[in-house]
Amino acid sequence: MTVDAKSPAMSLADMDAFLDRDFPQLNRDGRAYVVEAVGYGTSRMRMLYHERHLRPGGTISGPAMMGLADLAFYVAILGAIGPVALAVTTNLSINFLRKPGRRDLIADCRMLKLGKRLAVGEVLLFSDGEEEPSAHVTGTYSIPPRANG
Repeated sequence: MTVDAKSPAMSLADMDAFLDRDFPQLNRDGRAYVVEAVGYGTSRMRMLYHERHLRPGGTISGPAMMGLADLAFYVAILGAIGPVALAVTTNLSINFLRKPGRRDLIADCRMLKLGKRLAVGEVLLFSDGEEEPSAHVTGTYSIPPRANG
């Protein structure tokens, strides 16, 4: 099944409630991630700028960028299949394109293919207000079988 213009399986409010309930560690030390939009196989996420995301030299660290991309992809998948907490990353690859600015980081995600057991997608990361991406991420998620078949 390829991704098309279907309605999302979860609303923005449902997504926020799910993440707050099932992944409270995401924002345990203060809000770090914001779901700005969720669609069927798409998402837009924001990682709020904070010193905890920096690496030596004052730029946003690679692990922080990977974490945002992974979360954006997870939200896009849930937007297509609904609240499945045990969907897991099986592959994530990042190309760093340019140094991100000292501001919020935006992730725009789209799923490229959704199958019964795997989802493949890509994420572009941007510094807030910039047109050129800071990174391009591709990934694959494993989707657990449904209990009812």
